[in-house]
Amino acid sequence: MTNTGIDTGADTKDLPVTVVPDRTLRVKIIDACGLACTFCHNEGTPVTTDNLGRAAGDFTGTPGRSGRVSIYLANNGAGFLPERIKADADFALALAAVRGSLPTSEVHFTGGEPTLHPELPALVRIARRLGLTVGLTSNGENGAAVLPECAAAGLDRINLSVFGTTPEELAAVQATRLASPKLAARKLDALAATIDTAARHGVKVSANIVIPDRDHVARVLRVMEEYGRAVTVRMLVNLEDDGASLAAMQEVVDRLGAVPVRRVITAGASDQRIRYRLPDGRTLLAKSIRPVRLPDTCAGCRFNNERDCQEGYYGVRMYRARNGPFMVGVCIQRMDLCLTLGEFVMSRRCAEVREFREEEAARLAGLYEGVRTPG
Repeated sequence: MTNTGIDTGADTKDLPVTVVPDRTLRVKIIDACGLACTFCHNEGTPVTTDNLGRAAGDFTGTPGRSGRVSIYLANNGAGFLPERIKADADFALALAAVRGSLPTSEVHFTGGEPTLHPELPALVRIARRLGLTVGLTSNGENGAAVLPECAAAGLDRINLSVFGTTPEELAAVQATRLASPKLAARKLDALAATIDTAARHGVKVSANIVIPDRDHVARVLRVMEEYGRAVTVRMLVNLEDDGASLAAMQEVVDRLGAVPVRRVITAGASDQRIRYRLPDGRTLLAKSIRPVRLPDTCAGCRFNNERDCQEGYYGVRMYRARNGPFMVGVCIQRMDLCLTLGEFVMSRRCAEVREFREEEAARLAGLYEGVRTPG
């Protein structure tokens, strides 16, 4: 696997570098989603509605009535069904517990589809009261309805996953139940309304676009044309890339005449990106995966090779188990590594994450011009 970013050319090797220490906690707040994308990892967890009544070990990752999938479930050892997180004192205490054991400045809500959560503004308020910046990843299907109140509660930004610019493109990556251009057209209208609503209410917007190969270059160019003036477009490398994804990203850059201006590396996690400036002054980001591993936890993992480890160590994720405790994990391909929140904050794994973040930040700061701590 060659998830090293489009950074092998001379035009990017000498870029100025910003190193940002990882201070983010990802929280899966809901499992429900109105789309059924064929490549969804669902944050590593089973699709709850398709696995009710099944015990751990019997969870299925194949599409059920919902049509949704969780692509890593067959091999990741997931041992619980995710539950919708309530906006209550338990959630506030869980956030505080993580922040007390790991330096944390940001919480990022995921799903499922976060904008379908009926208490999303209240969840944002809880995180803001704890002094955390709040972002979320969304497909935009319900953003216009909830973003005004979320913005008032303190939502900082929304990362929109854009899977197509035409109904046919969006329908092509949906399970049979949702593979209808007519339904896809309604979803795209909702996405456009979400972008407009976010812009009007002061929520920063980025559009995330996974690019598997050159067949998707035209789609990315259309997204840049349609949304690129209202949002910051971020190209994402396909996690199963064999080089085709990176080549396609480079073709987009070349066709747009984009000039690389800075590399941003997250210290203590596998995220990295290159910031490009287009001839008209707009920004384009190319995001890829560094081959980062936790020194102890990842050392003996069966996926710890260039072919099988698709995300590297990406960061800490929190879940709520159905009828159970909060859970904390460090890998969507190894959900068997999840611990209850109480176990995690007292564990060697938590200490390992904390030490790894600090050591990488210091090492990278020594290599590059400095470290920026996110606000």
